[in-house]
Amino acid sequence: MDGIEAAANSAGLMGSAVRRPLEARWAAYEEEVRRLVDATYRVVERTGSLDPTMRDIMRESGLSNQAFYRHFRSKDELLVALLDDGRRRMAAYLDRRISAAPDTAGKVAAWIEGVLAQAGDPVAAARTRPFVAHQDRLADLFPAEQRDSVEAMVRPLREALAAAPTRDPAADALAVYRLTLATLHDHLRTGTAVTPDTTDHTVRFALAGVGLASG
Repeated sequence: MDGIEAAANSAGLMGSAVRRPLEARWAAYEEEVRRLVDATYRVVERTGSLDPTMRDIMRESGLSNQAFYRHFRSKDELLVALLDDGRRRMAAYLDRRISAAPDTAGKVAAWIEGVLAQAGDPVAAARTRPFVAHQDRLADLFPAEQRDSVEAMVRPLREALAAAPTRDPAADALAVYRLTLATLHDHLRTGTAVTPDTTDHTVRFALAGVGLASG
């Protein structure tokens, strides 16, 4: 082994030695964040509180205040992280529904039906209600995060509409998003499930609005 190869191997070994503890530390930090997020979900679901206390969250997570402030500057920052997490999970679920639909109208209907079904799911509804109550305030405090999480939900709808003869897929997707989310939020606030008639009417109204009404 010549000197250059030996030096390269030595550098590789040193790099590995440095990376191992750093990777372990980042893995631990990711685990702490997940524990805080999951604990907040459980507290919200169990208590129905629109404003879970820090004490309840920390007790549920089993972590210290120091661990909390290592990742979040405030409870509001944790709540917007949960809102973003929930929307991204929803986006992945909607992607799967849309991919199974045979045509653009079916994809739009699948998206709307998937969103409105959340009001009829006791776990999803319990977890979502606090963020409906605080959404405007959180959006004012964290506008970039709000835009990113909305984009995660609108994207699959916009991509579906881009394949159809709509005049403006981006504007149409945003209009359908706003209509559907407003309907969902009304039912979450009142604690009622969305009826099949309401879902059907929302779908028909949206499809007519984007020029995909049938008959």
